[in-house]
Amino acid sequence: MAHTILLAEDQTDIRELIAMNLRGAGYEVTAVGDGLAALASQDERASDLLILDLMMPGMDGLEVCKALRARQRSAPILMLTAKSTELDRVLGLELGADDYLTKPFSLAELLARVKALLRRAELLRQAAGANAHSAPLRNGELEIHPAKRLVHLRGRVIDCTALEFELLLHFAQHPGHVYSRAQLLDAVWGYSHDGYEHTVTTHINRLRAKLEADPMRPQLILTVRGAGYKMRDAP
Repeated sequence: MAHTILLAEDQTDIRELIAMNLRGAGYEVTAVGDGLAALASQDERASDLLILDLMMPGMDGLEVCKALRARQRSAPILMLTAKSTELDRVLGLELGADDYLTKPFSLAELLARVKALLRRAELLRQAAGANAHSAPLRNGELEIHPAKRLVHLRGRVIDCTALEFELLLHFAQHPGHVYSRAQLLDAVWGYSHDGYEHTVTTHINRLRAKLEADPMRPQLILTVRGAGYKMRDAP
């Protein structure tokens, strides 16, 4: 069956152009013009992926994203934004968006992102099945339960977004291994694209804020100058 995609974009010409190209690529598309309609559509039928414009009347893309994540909806969300400030990007990721594209963007890049996000979602489902009876991963006082998608630190549950969890799990499965930001993009996000390495940096900084006693002097997720990042070897 074709993957289902919800597209929420208030500019009619852009919405119709994107929808036409997504349908041409074989996806089943529901296209709406505002955030309230986007949220209502997910009550009727959950989509495999959502593309949300940041600025929409009534309810913007960030509010839709936040509401869906509060309802435990885990479908990947791609945010479209005319803004390019780091704050907008970080806020979208913080509220549970999986990726974003800054306007103007090419339709080829949009289709590549959609394909990568759907591929990653499928790999996560497969991994969840494979990890159903797997033992937790431990590194000092950090404990990760892959099947339950839970993180404990010193007995306390750490709240992580889906991508934060995947990034942390990837590090924990390969302690001591150094990864460049491009390698992490490819392994965790499912694509590698010049100019988006700061997405990795944002997620690492957020993990450090949640896990490190002093995020400015990390002891768990380490920076290797000129090479990338690694998780310390298990004590």
